[in-house]
Formats: sequence, C-alpha cells, structure tokens
Amino acid sequence: MQNFMRDAAQFMPLLLQGLKFTILVTAGSLLLSSLLGLVWALMRVSGIAWLAMIAKLVVNTLRGIPILVQLFYLYFVMPEFGLRLTALEAAILGLGIAYSAYQSENFRAGIEAVDHGQIEAAQSIGMGWGLMMRRVVLPQAIKIILPPYGNIMIMMLKDSSQASTITVAELTLQGSLIASSTFKNMTVYTLVALLYLSMSLPLIAFVGWLERRFGKGTKR
Repeated sequence: MQNFMRDAAQFMPLLLQGLKFTILVTAGSLLLSSLLGLVWALMRVSGIAWLAMIAKLVVNTLRGIPILVQLFYLYFVMPEFGLRLTALEAAILGLGIAYSAYQSENFRAGIEAVDHGQIEAAQSIGMGWGLMMRRVVLPQAIKIILPPYGNIMIMMLKDSSQASTITVAELTLQGSLIASSTFKNMTVYTLVALLYLSMSLPLIAFVGWLERRFGKGTKR
C-alpha cells in the first residue's frame, strides 16, 4: 500500500495533465454533438421530405462508420484536401460529429413522444413551426431526453480515450506512456480507472438531479 501511494504521488501530476485533455475533448465534442444532433432531429421532424431524407442519410452514415475510422479520416486524410487540424481539434470534431447521430435519435424520440394534442392546440392558436418547437415541444421533450442524454455523456467521456490513437495526450495515453516506461501497470491503470470514475459519478449524480428537477417542475 505504501508503494502504491508513493507511486501515485509520483504519477498523478502527469495523469492530471492528461485529464485536462480528456475534459476538453469530452466537453467540446458533447457541445458539438448536441448542436448537430438537434439540427438532424429537427430536420427529421420538420415535415419537409427532402430535409428529412438528408438528415436520415447523414445519421445512418455516421452510425455505420466506426468512431476510430472517422477520427483517422479527419486527422490523416483531410490534410490531403487542404484541411489540417491539430490532434485536439480532430478529436473534438470527430467525436462530436460521430455522436451527433446518437444525439439526433435521442432528440427525435423525445420530440415525437410529446402529446400530439398539445401540438394541435399550438397550431390552432396560430403558432408557427419554429415557435411551437421553442415554446411547446422542446421544453416538454427535455424531461424525456435527459436519461439517455446522461448515458451519452458517460459514453463520450469513456470514448474520449480513442483520441489517444491520433496522439492526443489525454488520460489513457498518458497512463499508457507511464506504464510502458515504469512497468507499474497495476498502479497506473488503477489510477486511470479511479480518475475516470471520479468524473463519471458526478455526471451520473448531476443527470439524476436534472431528472428530479424537471420532474417536479412538470407536476406543478
């Protein structure tokens, strides 16, 4: 135990540097995937056939290509077309675009679960599509969306480790480098696991709080 604590004190500063990049990749890709996912979802439920078809094609394409391949394509292939991204930019863009497909399905399910009678009532008082979405549909869809959205957040946090494959020095890559140079595999990967857990548990608690908060709000 003493050896573990001594090694942990030695390795932790380097792991915390990697943790910073893990948080950056997760937060950036979460924001991007949420924005893009909402766009795809709104296109799907817009009632405009060609918009829905484009969104469906994009979502199915993104879901059919492994995240790792999308990261490689952005970082290694796109420079051949004149688009050069840093490893961090490619990681955020790649994960954000990949997860926008899953966010889209989550948002669409929440929107379609809203009582159709309320949509008809909004239309009957002259609300346009955009106003109806902002005032009636999306506020109610949020409560439905939150539980799977929380799961997506956790998945993105864990999948941020794939950024190590394009040389982003995030937590997993830092752990691998330390383990390969010190051969303290048990200590290093235990610390890595604990750091991931320390980020996941607050996210789970936060999503639970949001569910209770929105749930109470809808009963008043």
